[in-house]
Amino acid sequence: MTGAATDAIVTEWSAFAASALDGLGAADFRTRWKAMAAEGILGVIASDGSAGPVTSALAAIEGLGLGGAPAGLCYALASQRFGIQFPLQGIGTPVWSALADGVEQGDLLLCHALTEERGGSDPLSMTTRAVRTDGGQWRLTGRKAFVTAAPVADHALVFARTSAERTPFALSAFLVDLSTPGVHRSDPFPKVALTDVPMGALDFDDVRLEPDRLVGRVGAGLALLATTTSWERGLLLGYALGPMRRVLERTIDWTKSRRQFERRMGESHLVAGRIADMALAVHRSRTLVYAMAERLDRGVSARSLSSDAALTKISIAEDYLDFSRQAATLGGVRSFVAETGLTADLADPMAATVYAGPNDLLRVSVARGLGLPVQN
Repeated sequence: MTGAATDAIVTEWSAFAASALDGLGAADFRTRWKAMAAEGILGVIASDGSAGPVTSALAAIEGLGLGGAPAGLCYALASQRFGIQFPLQGIGTPVWSALADGVEQGDLLLCHALTEERGGSDPLSMTTRAVRTDGGQWRLTGRKAFVTAAPVADHALVFARTSAERTPFALSAFLVDLSTPGVHRSDPFPKVALTDVPMGALDFDDVRLEPDRLVGRVGAGLALLATTTSWERGLLLGYALGPMRRVLERTIDWTKSRRQFERRMGESHLVAGRIADMALAVHRSRTLVYAMAERLDRGVSARSLSSDAALTKISIAEDYLDFSRQAATLGGVRSFVAETGLTADLADPMAATVYAGPNDLLRVSVARGLGLPVQN
């Protein structure tokens, strides 16, 4: 699952989070993002080459979470690294090549603009459209909602309809500079999960795009989306590994020291069983997500891993939620009182069952891949 090089990356970034990043706790999102980029997290790789770039990125994000970085910050890193950077790097499109260095250095922040207020899991229902002009430019019109980092991002990977028909070739993708005239951002949405990364909407009011802003070919948007979603579903939940390990450690310490009925909590078989279940959830989640990273490092096509990625996302999301319930149960009333050191986070794990595709819809997709005649 992991080796010495991977564990060294986890340790390094855990130490960074516990020291330098902790001192930036009151700073805004972009300041913390830049601090992490300055340390190399957006291009991290094992110094001896024994862990590939995907595995190295995953280990760094796990380390940040283990060291105490907020879950929302880890989520934002995983979203950009696995949902945008790696897929675009694999395509090698010129517009991405022009941005890649700035993204890796933290000067440019990306967001993934797919979801609309009336559709997310059904991309062919989107109404955002891009129309090509006689001069070869594109005119982009529409609204994207619930976009992570939209209020603070510099560029967006935007999916838009370039054909009126509901076909696999109806969508195209564009890398849009969000400073372009006609782009409007909403204020950050108030939210109760992953609160350390802002979310908002993007409005495109007849935005003019040069031809080189097209990613890939016209009509290839759905194919690119299949790639980015496989990356996300397979690896995005890696952001939860650090927080899970941190909560497990503190819960173990609590049950070893807390005394009830003239004995320590940890002497109870019921408590011991709950702790073991929590450890099992961490083990299973790490095994699944690192196995996915290793396959991608070996060059396995993300699209060929779509069913495995969906199963990975479902499994980790549900383990994360059950794990958090167990921790809240063991913490008792302290799980719901601030400043106790045992406060339970149930919103972030619940949100994990929804983003990158709701688990119920992913189950349908997996069943269809197994040959069942089931439709969305």
